[in-house]
This record gives sequence, C-alpha cells and structure tokens, in this order.
Amino acid sequence: MLRWKVWTEPCRRAGSESGSASLEFITAGMILLVPLVYLVVTLSALQSGALAIEGAARHAARVFVQAPDETEARARALRAIEFGLADYGLDADDSTITIECDNPVAGCLKRQGIVRVTVRISIALPLVPDVLSLHDTARIPLEARASHTVSRFWGAQ
Repeated sequence: MLRWKVWTEPCRRAGSESGSASLEFITAGMILLVPLVYLVVTLSALQSGALAIEGAARHAARVFVQAPDETEARARALRAIEFGLADYGLDADDSTITIECDNPVAGCLKRQGIVRVTVRISIALPLVPDVLSLHDTARIPLEARASHTVSRFWGAQ
C-alpha cells in the first residue's frame, strides 16, 4: 500500500527573495509606463494640431467665399485661421497659409469659382529640450486643405 507523506513545514530555499516583487514591479513599470505615457502625450499633441489646422482651413474657406470683395475675403480668412489655431494654443505666425483660386485671372470671387485654402504647420514634440538645436528637427509637419465653392448667387443683391 502506498502512503503519502504530507509536509507541514514551509519549504526553505537557499536564498530568500522577500521584498523583491515590489522592486521588480517598480522597475518594470518604469521601463514600460514612461514610454507609453510619452507616446500618449505625443499623439495627443499631434491630434490636437491636426484638428486645429483642419478646422482653421475649413473655416477660412467658408469665410473667404462669403466676403463682399477679395481684400476683405483674404483678411477674414487670415483672421479665421488665426482664431482657429489660437483655440488649440498654436501660433498663427508659425503657420504657412496658401489661398488659391481655380481661375485667378477672373478673380477668386466669381460665381461657381472654387477657393482652396492650405494651412501648414509644424508641431513640436513634447518634452524635447532645446539642446544641440533639436528644436527644428524634433517637429512633425502637418498640412490641411479645404475647398469651397462660391455661391452661384454671389454678388446678386
């Protein structure tokens, strides 16, 4: 007949590892969590910039086609871009703005004309120090385009 012997005393190991689980958790947590948090912060900055320039370009195109004349249209479009970028904490001086028409000879504000607004900006990566002139290389360029058609009733008063 087979007999089982039950051990009631705890197993003794050659070396004690008491207290090392918390140290391993902190070390592994730092190695894994710090890059993950930086990735989330960076992606949120890029998404914020993308939303800012897309909204600014779209609003500038809408404002442009509703203006009474071209000089007023350009001033309103630039102001719309400035406000759109300022809502997201971006400076309009850092952006490049292009306003194009499908037929610039006849003028941008002709009936059924198409106006295209392009906004370009570079978003700085967060938490990158300005050491060794990394300010220019640690930026991500973003571009947004919007087009809008001038109403067929434009100018009819």
